[in-house]
This record gives sequence, C-alpha cells and structure tokens, in this order.
Amino acid sequence: MNSIEVALAMLLAVVGSGYLVRMLPFSLPLPLVQIGLGAVIAGVFKHGVALDPAIFFLLFLPPLLFLDGWRIPKDGLMRDRGAILALALGLVVFTVVGVGFLIHWLIPAMPMAVAFALAAIVSPTDPVAVSSITARVPIPKRLMHILEGESLLNDASGLVCFRFAVAAAMTGSFSLLSASLTFLWVALAGFGVGMAFTVAVSFAQRWLSRHFGQEAGSPILISLLIPFGAYLLAEQVRASGILAAVAAGITMSYVELSGRLLATTRVQRTAVWNTVQFALNGIMFVLLGEQLPASLQGAMESVAQSGHRNPWWLLVYALAINIGLALLRLAWVWISLRLNVLKAHHHGTPVSRPHWRLLLATSLAGVRGAITLAGVMTLPLLLPDGTPFPARELTIFLATAVILLSLLVASIGLPPLLKGLQLPPEPAVQREENLARRSAAKAAIAAVEKAQHELLEKAPAGDVDTYTSAATRVIALYQHWLDEDASSEDEARQLRKADTAERELRLAALQGQREAVFELARHRRISDEVSRRLVREIDLQEARYR
Repeated sequence: MNSIEVALAMLLAVVGSGYLVRMLPFSLPLPLVQIGLGAVIAGVFKHGVALDPAIFFLLFLPPLLFLDGWRIPKDGLMRDRGAILALALGLVVFTVVGVGFLIHWLIPAMPMAVAFALAAIVSPTDPVAVSSITARVPIPKRLMHILEGESLLNDASGLVCFRFAVAAAMTGSFSLLSASLTFLWVALAGFGVGMAFTVAVSFAQRWLSRHFGQEAGSPILISLLIPFGAYLLAEQVRASGILAAVAAGITMSYVELSGRLLATTRVQRTAVWNTVQFALNGIMFVLLGEQLPASLQGAMESVAQSGHRNPWWLLVYALAINIGLALLRLAWVWISLRLNVLKAHHHGTPVSRPHWRLLLATSLAGVRGAITLAGVMTLPLLLPDGTPFPARELTIFLATAVILLSLLVASIGLPPLLKGLQLPPEPAVQREENLARRSAAKAAIAAVEKAQHELLEKAPAGDVDTYTSAATRVIALYQHWLDEDASSEDEARQLRKADTAERELRLAALQGQREAVFELARHRRISDEVSRRLVREIDLQEARYR
C-alpha cells in the first residue's frame, strides 16, 4: 500500500510542479522543481522506489524516444543534418573518451569501464529540459531544431556506448573490432525493425478497420503500443531497441501522411500523447529527486572507499565532470563551425560567421535530463559472480549531479545569451503556409462542385436553389485564398489582417455558444447528453483557430 501512495504522490507532484513553476516570481526550470518535490516525497515517506533496471528502461524510454522521432521537424533535420550528425555522433564519442579518462583520473577506485559507462550516459542531451529553461525567453527555431535533432540521435548513440561499457564492466574484456561490428548490427537492425514493425502494424490496422470496422479508441491505443512492440522485437533479435523506437516514431510521421485517420481521433491522440509525455518526463525527474538522498548516502560510502573521508569531494567530482563536459562541447562546436566556414569558402559559397553568443548558447544548451536518468538507473545491481556492481551508487549520484548542475548553469546562462540572438533567416514559413492554403482551397472548391452535381442529380426540383445557394456559401469560404494569389502585396496583407480579425470574432462567438449551452444544462433545460455533444462540436471548431 505504501508503494501505491508513493506513486500517487509522485503523480500529484508532477501536476503540482506545473502550477508551482508559474507561481514563482522568478524563472526556474520545471525539471528542477520536480526534482525538489521528489526529494520532499523521499523525506516524507521514508521509502524509496525500487525498480528493476530493465523494467525501468522499458517503461520510460520507448514512448519518449518514439515521440521525439514522430514530432521532430523533418525538413530541419535534413537541412542541418551535417551539424546534427557532428553533434549526435562525433561529439558523443569525443565526450565518452575525454570524460571517461577524466573520471578515471579523478576517481582511481572507479574501474575504467564504469568510468566510460558514466561518461556515455551523461553524453546525451535533453531538449525537454532546454525547452523548460527557455520557456520565458524565445529560443531561435533553427537552433532548437538542431538541438532536437542532436538529442534524437545522440540518445541512441550515447545509450549504445553505455551498454558496451556496462558489458565490459560485467565481463572484464572489450574488443574494439567486436564492438564496431556489434554497433553496426544493433544500429542497422534496430532501425530496420522499427520501420518494418510500424509499417506492418499500420497496414494491419488499416486492413482490419476497412473490413471489420474498429472501436473509436483503437488507433490511439495502437499508437501507444507501437514503441513498446518495436523496442521488444528489436531486443529479441539482439538489435537496439532504442533505435527501433526512434525509427518507429520517424516512420509514424510518414505513415500518418496518408490522412486516413478521423479528425476527432487525431485531436484525441494528440491530447493523449501530450499527457503521456508530460507525465513520463515529470515522473522521471520526481524519481530523480526521490532517490537523491539514498544516492548521496551510497556515493559518500564509495568516496570513503576511494580514500577520501571528506564528502565535499562529491561536489568536486561533480563540478569537474560538468566543466569537462562543457569544455569538450565548446571545443567541438567551435571546431565544427570553423570547419563548416572553411568548407564553404573552399566551395565559393558565401557564409556569415556565427555570432559568439550562438557558439556559447549551443554549448550551454547541452542539458542532461530524462534519458541520462533512465539510462543510469539500468546499471546492474550485481556482477556475474554475485558481487555488487562497482561504484554503482556513486555513478548514479554523479549522473544526477550532472543533470542538476547542467540545468542550473543553463537556466542562468541561456536567457541572457538568447535574448535578441538572430540566426540566419528561416525558410519563408508564410509562403509555404499560403501555398498549402491555396492548394487546399482549390481542392475544397473542386470537391464542393463535385458534391453539388451529385446532390443535384438526386435532389427534387424544388431543392435545386437550396443546394446551389449552400454550395455558393461554402465556396466563398475558400475563394478569398485564391483571390489573394492574384492580388497585390498590400491587398494580401489586408486579407491576412481580415483573417486575423475573423479568427478573433469566431473564437468569441464559439465562447458565447459554449457558455449558453452550459447555462441551459445548469438549469436542466437540456440533458447532459445533449450538452456534452454540442460542447464537443464547439470545442472541435475552436481547435481550428487555436
């Protein structure tokens, strides 16, 4: 019963953190608030949450990685693929080697393989943590796309390196050739399994629903199960379940372009996934805070075994690791940008030098978060011979300290660096939106005209004028987008202003409708069933304008 109470307290802490972070008079990242609430829970209940590492990994990572792959902007991913790959792959290896040797030099009692495991698990960055920090200071979109792409790929590369290091710690041996071949297999097979599984499930779902129908919530539940299925299937063939979950998410973003899902299902699915993402990320940070006291106690014992009696050495280790991570990231980003500039000059391509604030912002944005926590919690409890895994509690504590310190440094340093920072211009978003609206308007008018002819063939003679008038009104809703295509820039600007004004008026009208329906329901002039149906219709209409 106590475990259920702790779990409910954690969920309540996740909900409360969202309100608390808005009530504070100063800007504080949401993950830090959740960590603090987790520490409070540990102090109140005097009971830690013990999870099997493999179960912990399975419960939290697949849906988070799947959602990252699903929602990341693919055009930005392809446009900045060079910078993203340099950060996601090259920087991870650079970090694992550099920080691994640094940790082993700082803590000689920690085996080399464990030091490299710690370096590997602190290499992935977390865009959710960055977003929470920059919520009150807008981050340039292109920089955010690069950070999201880096996080999407370095989750996989960092966690794969982590698994190799843990395997070396368990077996006491490591082969670079064997590791390289294994990496190729787990990466390629994992990606292939994720893609194939998602396509197969989507095809099967479509075939079954076309021939037998389906329950309204089935597509949403299937989308929730896909990342777990892809992960488990990849693990069965000894491939990377991490990459399988990422690949499943990327594939899902292309599968849904078929547009076969009902609009209401898409709206509901988005709400469900937003809730899952908020809950999982929040619970992970609350868990981090909840386990912080026990990790600190175990880390102090590990420090004592290494010959240091003063617990302040823990702070020295944590600061040294964070400084090492920051300097390695800064050096890598600077070298990468210099190479890109030289390459552009060599090809005769004009390129502007990046602002120094962009360089520092990109370096400080390497915030660690949920993935680091999830990975480090999977450290085995025992070695194959039954002895405790060396320095496990110290490793968990140092990973936790890296998360906390990187959040603090970024929350203090990023806002002033990002304020007023301008990146090279983005592709013309307004032009793309206008193109999509005009194409959609043409298709809508053609569909209305086709439906009008079909209805007129079946309609009685007396209803012809009714259908014609209705078709004219519907076509008029789309005609102004085609008129804008041929209008001058001033006329187009005026039309966009009119659209904005119409949007505000429609939102006001919908709010008035909703209040009237609620008023009738409160006075029992209409039934609850009728009020729920009408309010749902109004809510769906409002979603168009939000």
